Amino acid sequence: MASEEPKAKKLKLSQEEKKESPTKKAPAKLSPNSLFGMGNPLLDISAVVDKDFLDKYTLKPNDQILAEDKHKALFEEIVKKFKVEYHAGGATQNSIKIAQWMIQEPHNVGTFFGCIGKDKFGEILKQKAEEGHIDAHYYEQDEEPTGTCAACITGDNRSLVANLAAANCYKKDKHLDLEENWKLVEKAKVYYIAGFFLTVSLESILKVAKHASENNKLFCLNLSAPFICQFFKDNLMQVMPYVDVLFGNETEASTFAKEQDFETKDIKEIAKKAQALPKVNTKRQRIVVLTQGKDQTVMALSDKIETFPVMKIDPKDIVDTNGAGDAFVGGFLSGLVQEKPLDQCVRAAHYSANVIIRRAGCTFPEKPDFK
Repeated sequence: MASEEPKAKKLKLSQEEKKESPTKKAPAKLSPNSLFGMGNPLLDISAVVDKDFLDKYTLKPNDQILAEDKHKALFEEIVKKFKVEYHAGGATQNSIKIAQWMIQEPHNVGTFFGCIGKDKFGEILKQKAEEGHIDAHYYEQDEEPTGTCAACITGDNRSLVANLAAANCYKKDKHLDLEENWKLVEKAKVYYIAGFFLTVSLESILKVAKHASENNKLFCLNLSAPFICQFFKDNLMQVMPYVDVLFGNETEASTFAKEQDFETKDIKEIAKKAQALPKVNTKRQRIVVLTQGKDQTVMALSDKIETFPVMKIDPKDIVDTNGAGDAFVGGFLSGLVQEKPLDQCVRAAHYSANVIIRRAGCTFPEKPDFK
């Protein structure tokens, strides 16, 4: 009998753990596919390279560029020549991945749509998404290769070269409109799309945004980059009436304000004016969340402006700030989808960003240490 006892204890413990886990890890309401993201999936390929490699492709040690024709061979060469690490990347996919990491259980809380190629990099991307417990449903086509982002590391510097390729080829009628895919959209209660996708498929964004608005669900958008606020202003403003939560950083916010003739450079005023823009679903007040690097985060909600100090970090502990914005949003979304108060969403966002900037690329430890 004695040998049975540890088993019995073990069984009891695991049942108790099971009983506790919905309240401890996430509210019971949280089910797979509660969070939906759509965007540009990129396979991040990072490697420590030498100066000759940078010179060959005329890259600056610390920069972010879109690949031109002269960079096309770089992606194959970096894989052949150096020891590379692969990660599922692209702004929206990063945020969904971080939200899932913060939530932990259940798996596949996040659904992700985007376009990839039928190739080796596409297969790696699928595998990496699966490892991150994301329910990724890619539109696969063979005209363009899977989008990639090479991170060429030299010392403390990272030179990023992104080749969107297949990510640019997403088609609403070939993927989003398919019954089995649309069912996944309908299952979600929180939606997030980075502004970068405004350059790819406005009609897909509008279909999702209208669905969210008509069903009183939360639709979140990120300004993503100053060039989106400038050169894709019309697309952005077509989506804005459906936006329940708007994210951006101080640079994007000031460009947005300039383009919208807000006539202010004050970040709090910009947040207030963006919050007051016309909105279709009047049951929800728009929330505007603007980050400022190490300075406080500003949130506009109805007639209130709130500020939140970010977590302190020693500059020497900062390894790479590239994924900080995506991580911030991922943390915030993890709170939103669990229906947590907004101040807790910001706390989760600050925590996620703090973890990510201590590591190379948008990577994280196995579990968050967040209470």
